[in-house]
Amino acid sequence: MNLSPLLTNSTADDYARTVHAVVDRLAAQVRSCAAPFSGESRDLLERRVASVDLDGAPLGTDAALVEIDTMFVEDAVWFHHPAYAAHLNCPVAIPAVAAEAVLAAVNTSVDTYDQSTVGTYMERHLIRWTAGRIGFDGGAGVFTSGGTQSNLHALFLAREHALAVHGSGILAGAERSSLQERMLVLATEHSHFSVQKSALLLGLGEDAVICVPTDSDGRMDPSGLRLTLDVIERTGRIPMAVVATAGTTDRGCIDPLGAVADACERSVTWLHVDAAYGGGLLVSPTRRHLLDGIERAASVTIDFHKSFFQPVSSSAIIVRNPADLARTGWHADYLNPDDADEPNQVDTSLQTTRRFDALKLWTTLRALGADRVGAMFDRVLDLTAAVHRIVEEDPDLHLLARTDLSTVLFRYQPDDMADAEADRLVPVIRAAMLASGRALLAKTVVRGRPCLKLTLLNPDTTVHDVRGVLAIAKTTGATHARPGHALATTVVTR
Repeated sequence: MNLSPLLTNSTADDYARTVHAVVDRLAAQVRSCAAPFSGESRDLLERRVASVDLDGAPLGTDAALVEIDTMFVEDAVWFHHPAYAAHLNCPVAIPAVAAEAVLAAVNTSVDTYDQSTVGTYMERHLIRWTAGRIGFDGGAGVFTSGGTQSNLHALFLAREHALAVHGSGILAGAERSSLQERMLVLATEHSHFSVQKSALLLGLGEDAVICVPTDSDGRMDPSGLRLTLDVIERTGRIPMAVVATAGTTDRGCIDPLGAVADACERSVTWLHVDAAYGGGLLVSPTRRHLLDGIERAASVTIDFHKSFFQPVSSSAIIVRNPADLARTGWHADYLNPDDADEPNQVDTSLQTTRRFDALKLWTTLRALGADRVGAMFDRVLDLTAAVHRIVEEDPDLHLLARTDLSTVLFRYQPDDMADAEADRLVPVIRAAMLASGRALLAKTVVRGRPCLKLTLLNPDTTVHDVRGVLAIAKTTGATHARPGHALATTVVTR
């Protein structure tokens, strides 16, 4: 008799057998992983996917899952490999991976209490814990899909707050549109792109995001912020929000949060701190002071799937004043009617159906403890400091900027190499390394010039591992350099 393909009480044994087999094969793949990527070509991967007839005869569960090994797993990018240093992707904590299996099988949706019961209280307890780490006494919040959604949610709340402050009663139609057209969001050029995207989605004007000046290291300049706020006030516009960043994507810099908060309080402007990257400092045993001033924000974004080593997705928007979160509320008779007395979290979320992603962080904290998670992030930051020294001392490499967190911005440029040649080599080195699969790094632009970027987020990576990545970058650069640009030093390959 054919069993149902659904997970039910009668198929529990089949579920256990199937998942155990998948886990065993995945463990073998992780155990034998020799590089962060296979190096397979884009054309071949695209052709392989396109050749699958999704309307064809079914393979059966076991065969379909084995096919996934060759279709996806063998050519996936492995963030746990020490030669992966491209983007803000972290290796994941084993307790969180196990919790992921639990929440997928139970399939809880935490939008309403009658779909989640105790899950609602667990998520809210984690939110209160995070708020306490920030310094919000009695703060509130909700888990989201990531920093982009958290930032959108925060700016939505800031807009509604500004409408309430500058409007007269309940706004609608022309009055609301008129006020909204006057609203501005202040951020630096190094803020996450989601700030501009959120302004667009919120229906603000084309010029709604104003760039605040920065210092030479890319951090928001408080005096420039004060001047910008003064100019806005004199011109009759409305400063809807200031977005400070605690860990810019490229430079890993943290804006001076205390001084920024001073300026915002003086002008009665909503302060949002995007700590998607630097949020792990909340549990750091040695570097928590880098976030001093964050407790004065109105809202904060935290991505647990970065510096807390959680599987994607795991993010949260945290607000200091719980009443602000209520501005998201929307009631439907079939879901969360006005007269319901249950703690329905759809009342405070932009999402309706929502995974119980909080379970992963809950399990990690209970298994490892917050101090150990913070110490893991500290190891990453200690490694980054060591790598900065290595790059500075290497005659073939040029360090472009320092960081508060875990990025390393550099160029392959021996002393006799012209800037134009070094510029040309940046995308060449990145692409060649990706194609080889041996080591992955990213590229970006700093002060108008392209550069290579290491993003370190693996506490088990060693200095020796990173030296190996740099050696590959140097060898690749030397191979693709025009004649006359040999390496100044001997490259030691891994």
